[in-house]
Amino acid sequence: MAALSTLILLLCAAKDVMPSSPHWKPTWPSYRVPVILPQSTLNLDKPQFDAEARLEVVSPCGPACHKSSPLPTYEEVKNYLSYETLYANGSLTETEVGIYILSSGGDGSRGRSRTKRQIYGYDSRFSIFGKDFLLNYPFSTSVKLSTGCTGTLVAEKHVLTAAHCIHDGKSYVKGAQKLRVGFLKPKQKDGGKGSNITNSAMPEKMKFQWIRVKRTHVPKGWIKGNANDIGMDYDYALLELKKPHKRKFMKIGVSPPARHLPGGRIHFSGYDNDRPGNLVYRFCDVKDETYDLLYQQCDAQPGASGSGVYVRMWKRQNHKWERKIIGIFSGHQWVDMNGTPQDFNVAVRITPLKYAQICYWIKGNYLDCREG
Repeated sequence: MAALSTLILLLCAAKDVMPSSPHWKPTWPSYRVPVILPQSTLNLDKPQFDAEARLEVVSPCGPACHKSSPLPTYEEVKNYLSYETLYANGSLTETEVGIYILSSGGDGSRGRSRTKRQIYGYDSRFSIFGKDFLLNYPFSTSVKLSTGCTGTLVAEKHVLTAAHCIHDGKSYVKGAQKLRVGFLKPKQKDGGKGSNITNSAMPEKMKFQWIRVKRTHVPKGWIKGNANDIGMDYDYALLELKKPHKRKFMKIGVSPPARHLPGGRIHFSGYDNDRPGNLVYRFCDVKDETYDLLYQQCDAQPGASGSGVYVRMWKRQNHKWERKIIGIFSGHQWVDMNGTPQDFNVAVRITPLKYAQICYWIKGNYLDCREG
């Protein structure tokens, strides 16, 4: 076991080598991911739900700082990937996990954040209007949390979001017990249910339809007593709805290295709080990365936290283009770059280990989670 101590985060490199052909398509790499299985579950005291919901996260350590920090040990990684489960009745459990490595490979390091300005020069965000866009894929996969954040549909009953939308690192936020997820739908027209009368000069007004959350998983890497101890690395959570949402969802995938992303670019849509009621889409280049984080300067505001960061690449096995969630937008960060402050927006990467964990939360069977 000791031999795995500093290698655990270097697992599972892509088996595919990017070709140099001028006709090359950006292709989803084939990963073999580890297996993460529950070992024991304990009942915890009911939480107080006394934390204020924060739409931003702060951390003192930037890319260079994080890359130079020592890799966690195998036992530390097991602890970070163990998790709490919060149920709608307020009960709380803690699950310890085991990690089983069935293949190896590698690429790695780590990253972190602080807050204020999240718009870089000209505001490059696009508000999405009209049900023809809002109700169609991929925009229809973006949902709003009742705590003020954004989430992304990743299965028939599951939503991926940021952990800080549910838990501040020390306590669950107010509203977490009665957490709801909002889905944009057209407002009922004055003419009644069967009416199709509309003014084409005006965008159709939308409203949120809400579904209660049945249970929430948050990794212990976030619940360390103080989230800033390890930055944003584990700022993700999975919500299970009380009933299926009946919409198309976006699959999760292991985050490829930034140099393998199409144009080195990422995309995400969220409910930025400076544009109430609007779904806001943006894309931008990745500026830097660590093993756990992507640093970029996509324009964003609080409220977009928890948005699924995605890319579209060629799926060789299925012979088609496919979008996948490769990260979760976490928030803003000021970084000291050689004595000069520089700001980034930060997304948590879905690493092989995180993919194995989130996939198991969704499917409950590790055999369905072997290919990232």
